[in-house]
Amino acid sequence: MVWQPPGWVLAAALICGSALAAGVVGGATRPLFIAGCGLVGLYAWRQGPAAHLICALLLFAFAPFVRRLVDLSAGFDPAGLMLTGPLLALLVCVPQLLFGRRKPVFIPLMLPLIVVAGCVVYAALLSMLQGDFANAASGTLKWLAPLLYAGAILEEADRDEMLDAAASTFAVILPIIGAYGIFQYVNPPDWDRYWMQYASIMSAGEPIPYGVRTFSTLNGPASFATFTALGLLIVWFARSRWQYLLLTCPAGIGLLLSLYRTAWISLAVGVAFCLAFTATRRLAVAILIGAVVLVVAAATLTPFGDVIGERLVTLGEGSQDGSAQERIDEFVTLWNQWDSSVFGTGFTFTDVGTAGAMPIDGMIIACWLTMGIVVGLVCLGALVAAAMNMIITAWRDGNPHAIIIGALGCGALSQLPLANLTSGESGFMFWTFAVLLVDRKSAVRT
Repeated sequence: MVWQPPGWVLAAALICGSALAAGVVGGATRPLFIAGCGLVGLYAWRQGPAAHLICALLLFAFAPFVRRLVDLSAGFDPAGLMLTGPLLALLVCVPQLLFGRRKPVFIPLMLPLIVVAGCVVYAALLSMLQGDFANAASGTLKWLAPLLYAGAILEEADRDEMLDAAASTFAVILPIIGAYGIFQYVNPPDWDRYWMQYASIMSAGEPIPYGVRTFSTLNGPASFATFTALGLLIVWFARSRWQYLLLTCPAGIGLLLSLYRTAWISLAVGVAFCLAFTATRRLAVAILIGAVVLVVAAATLTPFGDVIGERLVTLGEGSQDGSAQERIDEFVTLWNQWDSSVFGTGFTFTDVGTAGAMPIDGMIIACWLTMGIVVGLVCLGALVAAAMNMIITAWRDGNPHAIIIGALGCGALSQLPLANLTSGESGFMFWTFAVLLVDRKSAVRT
């Protein structure tokens, strides 16, 4: 037999090769990287859902970093075309979803996926009716690719196998992105400074030492913090040995330096959920104690402790907090529009870097603006139903892996008013774990 390398080897080779080629071939790296993501995704998919999940996590974690290297060499790409590479790696599952089953199967878990997919199509049609085909294509890809992937693995993937694969992958990724995130905060490299100067994102801080809101190798503080918080929760409870907990310390500090409180809250809610179960209570208590020690040490013994301490204090400000007030103002603005956005605007947004443009924070605002009140509420209801399925499964099952899924569902619900759950890497992480509710191998054995 001819030895076939695991998919993650090809994914790592693609990332490293593209990073090294950025300074040599410049802009030509972009299409090569996108095509490479598709080929790596197809190769890994043939090895099974768990192998594909490992590759997808690697690509989502490091594609933005490679993009910034290429931008520094070839010029800034405002469209961020290279970020479509990991999404293309998800779309290789479409033939399996459409033609892989002998008979069409409909189960309750598929219903939230179908409902949200219908809402996405509605938003895309709204954009196309306005002649905005670019945003229609971009928004549809970012929202729909994670849905299609989740639908494809719904009846194929085993929960425990997928969680083990995710835990092993995060155990490698988190120390890397955590250490890089700390370095980035202390002395941001040229490619990160260059990207911050031209990107429209307003929440990444300033491109100076000790001025960055850490985003590490991902595409912004929110993306990095959300990815890291989910990874920490999985590693902590799926890999409970102390060595793994120590490995995640740099990622924990990086998460604090992102200053993204929504991810902090999501992580805290997930750990608190695990306190409710006998199977995970002792570990959850140990993790809480370790987390408190890490936060206190970071806030008192590091040169960036003042920044972390000041951000932590704002958690107790409630409605007096500036970010909370901005979100309230967004609701007021939408309600005061002449049509109150009854029908929605589709995937047609004004760049947040444009003067007077309204930011889009949280799924409630995103669905309301994109799909209108009626369709937006339907979409939100499907999201809540998917998260509740995760939580209910944990209560019924009681298995540690089921509890992890439930904790992720609780974390998602806490983020619903504050963050985007369904687009790009956030959508991939939410929907992938939202459908991993069954331990199929145990079911087959019994």
